[in-house]
Amino acid sequence: MNDPLVLLPGMMCDGRLYGPQITAFSYQRAVMTAPLNDHETVMGLATDVLAVAPAKFALAGLSMGGIVAMEVIRQAPERVTRLALLDTNPKAEAPAVALNREPQIAKVRAGQLRAVMRDEMKPNYLTDGPRMGQILDLCMEMAETLGPEVFLRQSRALQTRPDQQETLRKVAVPTLILCGEDDALCPIHRHELMQALIPGSTLTVIKGAGHLPTLEQPDATNEALAKWLTQ
Repeated sequence: MNDPLVLLPGMMCDGRLYGPQITAFSYQRAVMTAPLNDHETVMGLATDVLAVAPAKFALAGLSMGGIVAMEVIRQAPERVTRLALLDTNPKAEAPAVALNREPQIAKVRAGQLRAVMRDEMKPNYLTDGPRMGQILDLCMEMAETLGPEVFLRQSRALQTRPDQQETLRKVAVPTLILCGEDDALCPIHRHELMQALIPGSTLTVIKGAGHLPTLEQPDATNEALAKWLTQ
């Protein structure tokens, strides 16, 4: 039997981040996305995921979703049958990065969510490509749908996230580490670190993609995920 697949989206994204993957895999297994909206800590967000997830499931997370996925497998390793970490970071947030979030938080509280997402965040997400504008528009739609309160809670969760390197050393299920070759937010060396930490894991680098390979290069991403799901 094919295990259900739980997908965790990145910051200010929803299930539309995984549109091509839901289309590709939902014919063969149950596929669900779990929102990361209601807590100011990664621990609380992971608890929410476990509350709605099947008893056993394959788990994939991108960016913030990957950060929460690491906490999910820390809390309940017996429930996760395989793990995919996409464009993410196992380390606690660097103090300088955490400090840099404060002006963004202040702007969003002042009603400037769209400006923060448009000018400071989303342009760093993607590599140049013919669909860049279309993908950025979708990112803005997702962010505006989620709204400023989710931005504030997610920012706090990222600022206080735990280091998960010890968690990864204990992972004992088939694991895919995947990232866009041009990811400026979570560069390749972070993924090489995760591969080194998880015994037997596979590292796949997607050419022509930045931080969101699920949308930028869906065919190559789906190929890697399909191999992982049949390991």
